[in-house]
Amino acid sequence: MGKKLVIGFFTDVFFPMIDGVVNVVDNYAKTMSKTAEVYVFAPDYGKIENINDFSYTIIRTKSIKIPKLDYRISFPGFDAFFHKNIKDIKFDIVHIHSPFAVGNYGINYAKKNNIPVIATLHSQYKKDFYERIKNKFISDMAISELMRRLNKCDRLIAVNKEVAKVFYEYGANRMPSVIRNATDLLPLVDEQSTYDLRKKHQIQFEQKVLLYVGRLDKIKNVDFIIESLIILKKRDFKFKMIFVGSGPYEEFMRRKIDENRLYENTIFTGRITNRLELSAYYKLSDLFLLPSLYDTSSLVQVEAASQRTPTLFLEKAVTASTIVDGVNGYISSNSPLMYTEKIINIFNEEKRHEQICDNAFRDLYLTWDQIVTELRIHYQELIENSQK
Repeated sequence: MGKKLVIGFFTDVFFPMIDGVVNVVDNYAKTMSKTAEVYVFAPDYGKIENINDFSYTIIRTKSIKIPKLDYRISFPGFDAFFHKNIKDIKFDIVHIHSPFAVGNYGINYAKKNNIPVIATLHSQYKKDFYERIKNKFISDMAISELMRRLNKCDRLIAVNKEVAKVFYEYGANRMPSVIRNATDLLPLVDEQSTYDLRKKHQIQFEQKVLLYVGRLDKIKNVDFIIESLIILKKRDFKFKMIFVGSGPYEEFMRRKIDENRLYENTIFTGRITNRLELSAYYKLSDLFLLPSLYDTSSLVQVEAASQRTPTLFLEKAVTASTIVDGVNGYISSNSPLMYTEKIINIFNEEKRHEQICDNAFRDLYLTWDQIVTELRIHYQELIENSQK
């Protein structure tokens, strides 16, 4: 493969929306664009980005907002401009990051034009559907349709082994391969930024800093964090809880924090886009809290590990499949009381905690360059197979 690869990423969610899938696609595209010609096909959010801000080309399709959600329904099949742009590109490979309108368009276009197509499996769609629809029959029907689409792909890639099992149970016609997620954050050497944050938020040195980074959404189980904080407060545990992010549940969370007189212990920073500033929050923190049972392979746990901050998960969380409790992270029973007990016990064993911090960095920290090297091997195999 001496010539420059031409790669098409198809996704049903992208900037200005920010979530795990967006971050993965962006980092894949940025890293790949160093040596390849990269296109990202995504919904139009009504905003025109500065093309100089990206090292790859973004082509948008018409879409409308889904009421009460940040997500959009796209219409690539009815968008002549979108279709014309795709026809002018000679792809070597198509890479799908969602099986909805844009992703499905990419799958069908690749199959029609004999282009190898690969799909990365990011989300537990059945949980997504059931959370929104509350109907098992309809959720099962929707999953069957999505798997029909995904099974057209030449290869499926899951973000960890548990996600691979989930999609095999959904009906994947073969066990998906695994390529883990990574981060663009570098280990922070300068301690001054963490001291500045401690001063800014008036954090006492005897207070343990607990952190959550991500969407403030009920599906992320942020209620569970607040319930645990209420118990920590009653136990006179000295802590400062920092929520980094924004979302539809923020107002409710703030009310609950105020009602339980946790405002002196809690900070809402809003969304942080500056990566160095975000690194400093991870570095400042003693423990990252991620009680989500929805996430598959959350990027934030890798970001935390980049700054030697381990994560406390819940048992049976798919996103916890890369860690071993008490070795490179922590797992708690699914109860705020037990979660609280776990937090207290973690800091009763400071030397052990320091070792687990180091192990989290050793075992979980991966860069996108490492991951893209793996991905290129899959691309090469599929391209060579298509030429036989």
